Amino acid sequence: IEEVDGEELVKKFAEEMEEMLGRKMKSVKVITTCSVKAKHTFNGGLMFDYYNSLLINTVDEDGNPVPLGGEFPLEENEHFNKLPVNTQQSNIQVPTNVYNRDPDILNGAYMSEALNEVFIDNFQKDPTLTWQYFGSSTGFFRLYPGIQWIPDENGVVTFDCRNRNWYIQAATSPKDVVIVVDVSGSMKGLRLTIAKHTINTILDTLGENDFVNIIAYSDYVRYVEPCFKGMLVQADLDNREHFKLLVEELHVKGEGKVKNAMKESFKILNEVSLGQGSLCNQAIMLITDGAMEDFQDVFEEFNWPERRVRVFTYLIGREMTFAENVKWIACNNKGYYTHVSTLADVQENVMEYLHVLSRPMVINHDHDIIWTEAYMDSVLFNTQAQSLLLMTSVAMPVFSKKEETLSHGILLGVVGTDVPLRELMRLAPRYKLGIHGYAYLITNNGYILSHPDLRPLYKEGKKLKPKPNYNSVDLSEVEWEDTEEKLRTAMVKGETGTLSLDVRTSVDKGRRVMFLKNDYFYTIINETPFSLGIVLTRGYGRYIFIGNVSVEEGLHDLLAPDLTIANEWTYCETDIDPAHRKLSQLQAVMLYLTGKEPHLECDGLLLQQTLFDAVVTAPMEAYWTALMLNTSGMDEGVETAFLGTRSGLTRFQRYTGIEKRIAKSFLTSTDKENMFTLDHFPVWYRRAAEYPAGQFLYYMPRQETRGRGHTFTEQTHTQTHTDTHKQGHTKHFLYCCLCQSCLTQIFLYLSNCYLCLFLSSQDINCYVIDNHGFVIISEQRKDVSSHTCTDTEKNGLSRLSSLNSSAHKKKGDILQPCDTEYPSFIYEPSVKETNSFIKCGRCQKMFVVQQIPDSNLLMLVVQADCDSFPVPVVLLDPAVHNASVKCDRMRSQKIRRRPESCHAYHPQVSFSLADYP
Repeated sequence: IEEVDGEELVKKFAEEMEEMLGRKMKSVKVITTCSVKAKHTFNGGLMFDYYNSLLINTVDEDGNPVPLGGEFPLEENEHFNKLPVNTQQSNIQVPTNVYNRDPDILNGAYMSEALNEVFIDNFQKDPTLTWQYFGSSTGFFRLYPGIQWIPDENGVVTFDCRNRNWYIQAATSPKDVVIVVDVSGSMKGLRLTIAKHTINTILDTLGENDFVNIIAYSDYVRYVEPCFKGMLVQADLDNREHFKLLVEELHVKGEGKVKNAMKESFKILNEVSLGQGSLCNQAIMLITDGAMEDFQDVFEEFNWPERRVRVFTYLIGREMTFAENVKWIACNNKGYYTHVSTLADVQENVMEYLHVLSRPMVINHDHDIIWTEAYMDSVLFNTQAQSLLLMTSVAMPVFSKKEETLSHGILLGVVGTDVPLRELMRLAPRYKLGIHGYAYLITNNGYILSHPDLRPLYKEGKKLKPKPNYNSVDLSEVEWEDTEEKLRTAMVKGETGTLSLDVRTSVDKGRRVMFLKNDYFYTIINETPFSLGIVLTRGYGRYIFIGNVSVEEGLHDLLAPDLTIANEWTYCETDIDPAHRKLSQLQAVMLYLTGKEPHLECDGLLLQQTLFDAVVTAPMEAYWTALMLNTSGMDEGVETAFLGTRSGLTRFQRYTGIEKRIAKSFLTSTDKENMFTLDHFPVWYRRAAEYPAGQFLYYMPRQETRGRGHTFTEQTHTQTHTDTHKQGHTKHFLYCCLCQSCLTQIFLYLSNCYLCLFLSSQDINCYVIDNHGFVIISEQRKDVSSHTCTDTEKNGLSRLSSLNSSAHKKKGDILQPCDTEYPSFIYEPSVKETNSFIKCGRCQKMFVVQQIPDSNLLMLVVQADCDSFPVPVVLLDPAVHNASVKCDRMRSQKIRRRPESCHAYHPQVSFSLADYP
């Protein structure tokens, strides 16, 4: 038994992650240096055919390949989530609103053709690379490996690489933006619709390192969100979506007076120096159909002569009467003027401001590397194979190197690659962290990049969809016992250290709670905006058991038919060699240990533990098989027996006598709570670890078994290895499942159960419940697995079928983040028996609770009759604390670490009327 050194462990994990992420950055740098053909001159008449990802492998009515299509071989690839790809060729996606034969597109496609060789070479040098790409400032997207692009249900491709976070963050430095929109009477109808779309498009160009607010003006100035008056708020996904809802409710009235709105905007930006905001680029976005006032004195007072705040103007509608005024505002404040006459104009016109903000960076040729927050690439691939994986992207800008473009600072595009966070977290293997331990990552803004308690998806019908604020969840909202935010503050600042907290952690999908003492270890991942933390729980989490057996012994037992290992864990790296990608982890381990694949990269310590566990637990197979063959010696009703160890090894034995379709409901991928996964040990393993050795743990698995004819209870028994000088280390959990019809017979032999069950047909109700209040045995099958508690307000016994049964989402409702409180119950084990009364209408009824020895079960006996009043069945609504904290939560400016680089100003940036249309 060895003690785990958390400080050394977190540093080791961080170094390995830094090395992995460093390889990705190196690949991106190579793409950047080779992004364009050196001396290509723009050719307006260029004829060039490229592979359009939407048109490949399609033919016309005569069976001929369509233009920009042609044969493009695709093959399903395990490394790319089984998506059909072409690893020998990239191809190009163009949004529907961009003409795919536009001279800019053709020249860009031709210039970037040389990237094919770079992509392939990078992938050969680092087979763990995923998607590599070049997003052009003209709108096309070159992607490797090449794929077949799937349009939406309307046949439209709305994906525009220039809207993606990796593009925007790489193209510009952080920015503070105040959007000012005209809502006077002249903006009614289509103009207001275009204005709203313009605001939403601007919001889509912002990220969590940017800050924003929106002001609407007519006769007076008002903030679209009064909670944000006089301040900037972080432009995270949560706040951006909130702004969009408010913008949709804007209506027009009165006369447009822009002067006061501009003053208010400058005041907000001037106060940013007090601590809010990005402290980098500053911009005002003016959206109007005209400006009639004399507004020059505002700029003289607040912005001239330095012109540190750029003003971008968007003239809405076909009317050009006030075009010169609106253009003058932009030209004299280092901004950009655009005329937006239709909804189709919005996208291209909004993107122009990014090119202006990128000019200082381009002139300096500062190829800053950026890392994005976590996101789901659900937009990129409309396919089941993608399965909404969380990832981060690393990206760099690409500039024109021609001398004549120096003063204008021409941004050609952005290159990047994706890093699935699952692959990154594999570098902090589960077996080293213990039963309740875990690793997590956060960004410089304190937002979770990866955490086992981050639940980014919700189910709508049969589809999984991302929650609105899935990637702006703060660490303080998950590690909520860190009430003083000492942990969060230290990690955001990039410090290295340790902290201990008493925590309440939920298991079984939030239905049960455990009390633990956790030690947190954290450090920064160099060259990235990320910080890594690991958690070790006092007790089992601080020790690891090391055993040793020969490979020959272990190989024999690994081949047993009742044995599996955790396929989500990395015993051997199967993703480096394409020939290994279809192997299961057990197959890879066997090939490595038998010497057939000696070059596989495997975790020696984990294999050592696995072989030891296989040998030590091998007798269980013979024991279980003997029981199955000798049915007279086996208790009736045992359906499955299984066992798990810290190395992720599982043994299981199914018994006959029960329908096979029921047996399939155990240890399947549909219920990962009961499996060894990348995020956690099984729920039965975690719960049993907290019980004394020799005691039995019973619980009802959270499975939809009703109506199938049987209900199952799971029983866990803990075996513990101990050392006279050190705390015990739990290794093995024996586990079996019992059908409901047999539990009654078993409990007849337990203390006082037979009397209760005999009398239950008379004037009392009897239940066997677990220590969290869930019903295990009842005369009424519908009660089983429901929640039993005392509801004093309702004066009766409350049975909860589901803690959130009243929280159904109506069709058309928009999900909103909220703080929700759910009741949880834990029985105090020192209380062996208790009794009392509960009020019931005009009388009172008695109940008795008695602990069942050597288990986590309780016998509950309740008076059945009460002056002919039925027992009320009450569903407890979860207490939702939303309105009271919503404004405070949105306004909160938590400590964050600003990006190191900022390119907000350059004296060589030239601005003239020639820059404007």
